[in-house]
Amino acid sequence: MTSVLFVCLGNICRSPLAEGALRAAAARAGLELTVDSAGTGGWHAGERPDPRAQAAAVRHGTDISGQRARQVRPEDFRRFDHVFALDRQNLRDLQAILPADATAELGLLMDLVQGREGSSVADPYYGEDSDFDVTWDDVSAAADVLVARLGGR
Repeated sequence: MTSVLFVCLGNICRSPLAEGALRAAAARAGLELTVDSAGTGGWHAGERPDPRAQAAAVRHGTDISGQRARQVRPEDFRRFDHVFALDRQNLRDLQAILPADATAELGLLMDLVQGREGSSVADPYYGEDSDFDVTWDDVSAAADVLVARLGGR
């Protein structure tokens, strides 16, 4: 089974939304995937996603309340087939800790979306509730492309 890990800074906003969006897109397509999210930092380890992220996901028919933040670990680069950073800084941070025996394909999530290559997923943390919907739109667009590439119907 194909496995995907999404990584942002604290694992309470963007990457939990990306995890939820991919789970939802895969379910709609009848595609079985292993999906998780993590942060390059561990400040929020064990916490639920930001309440605003949870609310945005619910507005789009997805419940992410059961997720818990965690920090990315070296074994993630062997456990997952794909590791997607949600912005360029986190991609650089992941590249800096990439183990020599890594097997995961490492990339920037928005590189999947035509016309958005090289861009970051909008970080809603310091914004308004509506900014979480913008983030949802970003991660949902990438999730749809990813599901299509991985063979969903």
